[in-house]
Amino acid sequence: MQELELKIGWLYPTLMSTYGDRGNVITIQRRCQWRDIPVTIIPLDAQTEAETFYQVDIIVGGGAQDRQQEIVMRDLQGKKAAAMKEQLSAGIPGVFTCGSPQLLGHYYEPAFGQRIEGLGLLDLVSKHPGPNAKRCIGNVVFEITASPLAEEIKAMTGEKPLVIGFENHGGRTYLQTVSPLGKVITGYGNNGEDGYEGAFYHNAIATYAHGPLLPKNPFLADWLIQKALEQKYQKPIFLTKLDDSLALKARFAMFERLELTGVTNKA
Repeated sequence: MQELELKIGWLYPTLMSTYGDRGNVITIQRRCQWRDIPVTIIPLDAQTEAETFYQVDIIVGGGAQDRQQEIVMRDLQGKKAAAMKEQLSAGIPGVFTCGSPQLLGHYYEPAFGQRIEGLGLLDLVSKHPGPNAKRCIGNVVFEITASPLAEEIKAMTGEKPLVIGFENHGGRTYLQTVSPLGKVITGYGNNGEDGYEGAFYHNAIATYAHGPLLPKNPFLADWLIQKALEQKYQKPIFLTKLDDSLALKARFAMFERLELTGVTNKA
């Protein structure tokens, strides 16, 4: 029997882990290890050759301040950008939280300084409304609506795919033709105006929700793992069920605190 294993590509871990987003990497790693699936974590940073991007099975990106984000966006160009685009377009799963979704769009306009060009992978733009603008801060809950992600998670869990996170961003993201990840129930979402949160492209999840994201929403971690294994081994993968009782209790406590227990009914 073929032994399964995964390689996690961690985007610029020293520059883009401002809000504890390393927890997303740890969650994927632990949930694989509990299923006896070996994991290798590969940093994707300034010292990384473009060829390394082709060696990973999942790409994880976290948040950064504007200065660090500018450094990353200027380094992630040329062959590295092409490799990352090719991987995500081919269906390699990714989870990009907080500021890293801005990397995937056409550009980011910071509060100060010039526009920073992005990868142009996602048809979206991000803009900071100015130094005096109110930041989008607080708990966020949204229902995943992107297809086929919403249907696949509903089939896995038997419940509405509700995501809990924490957002803290000054920039506002505006989607063009790319599909939104979900619809905001409480919080700001992409821009506090249109009610959408995040974006979804092939098997890549982009969202402002962190906190970090995956420990609060373990079904997302399992979906990423399953997709990565299926993509790598080109066969159906069925993951062993884990005991998520503590995570579920924490989720319910947060729904209670936000007075949203009514939205958690099974679909």
